[in-house]
Amino acid sequence: MGKNRPIGLFDSGVGGLTVAHALQTLMPAEQLIYFGDTAHLPYGDKSGETIVSYSLGIADFLLEQDCKVIMIACNSASANAFEEVKKHVGSRAVVMNVIDPVVNHVCGDNGIARAGNAPRDKRPGRSVGIIGTKATIDSGTYQQKITGRKPGIQVSAMATPLFVPMIEEGFVFDDISNAIIRSYLSRKELEGIDSLILACTHYPIIRNQISRYFNFEVNVLDTSRIVALSVQKFLSENGLLCSKRPGGDAFYISDHTPYFEVISSMFFNEKIHLEKRNIWV
Repeated sequence: MGKNRPIGLFDSGVGGLTVAHALQTLMPAEQLIYFGDTAHLPYGDKSGETIVSYSLGIADFLLEQDCKVIMIACNSASANAFEEVKKHVGSRAVVMNVIDPVVNHVCGDNGIARAGNAPRDKRPGRSVGIIGTKATIDSGTYQQKITGRKPGIQVSAMATPLFVPMIEEGFVFDDISNAIIRSYLSRKELEGIDSLILACTHYPIIRNQISRYFNFEVNVLDTSRIVALSVQKFLSENGLLCSKRPGGDAFYISDHTPYFEVISSMFFNEKIHLEKRNIWV
């Protein structure tokens, strides 16, 4: 596998840009190929079968771009389609998801958290909350993986389905988003937690607002950074870190969405060029 091939990422919309930015920050020499399936967002209210179908189609597109890694930068797709995508791709690329690195971090055996994470990403405690889309929470993937490895951790999971459309429509850092955040986080499911997993790649965009709601007393994990560190560790250990950048980053969307450019400007220092690519026809 050529180490100078790009890293491919996909999500239903802008959320995966949080992971793309974290990867770019840690490994600026790596070329990124991003696909936002904006024609079908959000994935969180789709059936598992539908999510698998979309994910396999996007995986084929990223393979056509000669990606060495396909990062499923979407929790709903990671929870419902990871094994199918991994089997479909085979040896043509390494398939990774955004759930396992976070579970490893919570369970304390990822080998990178103490050395690489910023101080604010301290080790989670014994009462962990999880918020995500309906597809992610209903799958039970986080809950099963964490309690299966660390039975002593109390896990509370709650779906917060309005967060993704809220973010995709640009309602962030305002009274509307604060009201929605307050409505969800005040529910009894999250009472007494000491740490919170943002089980959707959209949610780091509102991480500061979430932390502020908890008066910064709850450890809200920087999940995008945790995922990026795991990719960096894997590439380094397998001799796959890029030695010669093959080209510029590329960002594709399956349908036009005006707020995609606004969100991207929050993460990248320069305006990114979006190319509409309908891979479904």
